[in-house]
Amino acid sequence: MNQLDLIKNKATAAQMNNEKQPAHEQVYQTLKAQILFGDLVPGQPVTIQGLSDSLGVGMTPVREAIRRLISDGALVFQGNRRVSVPLLSDVHVQELIFARKAIESELSKRATANLNEANIDRLEQLDKQLDRTISEGDVGGYLRLNHAFHETLYSFADAPILSDLAERLWLRFGPSLRVVCGRFGTQSLPDRHKDIISALRNRDSEKAALATAQDVEQGMDLISGALATRT
Repeated sequence: MNQLDLIKNKATAAQMNNEKQPAHEQVYQTLKAQILFGDLVPGQPVTIQGLSDSLGVGMTPVREAIRRLISDGALVFQGNRRVSVPLLSDVHVQELIFARKAIESELSKRATANLNEANIDRLEQLDKQLDRTISEGDVGGYLRLNHAFHETLYSFADAPILSDLAERLWLRFGPSLRVVCGRFGTQSLPDRHKDIISALRNRDSEKAALATAQDVEQGMDLISGALATRT
């Protein structure tokens, strides 16, 4: 079983666990994943009723989930019971670059001291599977594995507040990254994951932080370029 299958199985298990949670939490987690991986297109309005119908739940849990996602900055209210994933401007992208570099570099730095060789091997396996999705043009697989790589790395930082902030930032740019992949394909998606892994193996927290900052900047520059093309 490859890493992508493991991630999908993990998501299925999480969904089963969510069945024990309140309906609004289940809806929140489902919509969060749809936003994070670009299943909801930026700028395209959806109705609360439409979401309720597609998810097979009542209006109340959908409203509560939407309220939380608006608070996260992942959705914007458009009136007439419609919401949408916000469109990014170049100003937004520059703010995201600044915030992501600061937060995610620190997470990588903190994680360096806490990772053992088995943990680093796991990250390397995720990256190898990520490379395969790029070569195969598997956009959905790329988005999930890229997120899994960073989420796994940051989980070792023992910094829940910073990790939560990083996840909120990913909700803001994830849908636009899906658009970039759809427009230009996966072949145009460079990363610095191998530099990160090398730094982790050498227990060099400064180089891990630098490689993370460079990885962030490369990905966000692609989004910025796509926005310029759109404009």
